[in-house]
Amino acid sequence: MTIEVQKKDHIETITFNRPEARNAMDLEHVEALAKAWMDFRDDDSMRVAIITGVDKSFCAGADLGSLIPQITGSPDGVAGLLKGEMGEMFQAAMLRDFELWKPVVAAINGYCIAGGLEMLCGMDIRIASERAAFALQEVRWGLFPFGGSTVRLPRELSRCNAMEILLTGDKMDAQEAYRIGLVNYVVPHDELMATADRFARRIAENGPVAVSAIKRSALECLSMPLKEAYEHELDLSTPVFQSEDSVEGPLAFMEKRKPAFKGK
Repeated sequence: MTIEVQKKDHIETITFNRPEARNAMDLEHVEALAKAWMDFRDDDSMRVAIITGVDKSFCAGADLGSLIPQITGSPDGVAGLLKGEMGEMFQAAMLRDFELWKPVVAAINGYCIAGGLEMLCGMDIRIASERAAFALQEVRWGLFPFGGSTVRLPRELSRCNAMEILLTGDKMDAQEAYRIGLVNYVVPHDELMATADRFARRIAENGPVAVSAIKRSALECLSMPLKEAYEHELDLSTPVFQSEDSVEGPLAFMEKRKPAFKGK
């Protein structure tokens, strides 16, 4: 299978598994990844996702030999790709214009190139192996990174760092990605999955109603004026304080025990 999914202890692990193509995405891969994200979103028992890749790549982006020709050969181009069911699948696969309020931990094991880096911008906590490398190389081949990078990177990084990535197409190593704030940590390769799992488990232990609302508030308020953002924050926080989990958490604290959150 091009996308492998495992579920355990409220954590869903999604693995790119197309090593012969450096985990590049063809249409089959895009659809499988989209369905994995939709399944994670809709499964109430899953609270956090980890995503990683096999072999030497996290994800090398779109398959230049199959997916890109389908776009450039279409009279409607990208607009045609984003229509109908295929458009919905693409948006979900790239975590672009796709409502997912559960946290995603990226375990970047190797090359994170083009579409791989584009979807990384939709992930919350990013752990990079010391072997990881990053680039948006679309511009080198006369293409446009339409998976959200021109929108998200300038919001996530300083403008000058974002523009350097977007306009040069040059690769950077894991330490440079850490320096500019693209990833949270760089760890030895053999510690990558254990580190990602530690973060996922820590998040999964927290109140899932609160976690979801916090992620949603942090993302949605980015595009709002300050006053409107404060009001939206209050709107999202109210149901958290009305949940069963908000009673269980303080009670567990008083009783000096671990909370038994139900996610409602």
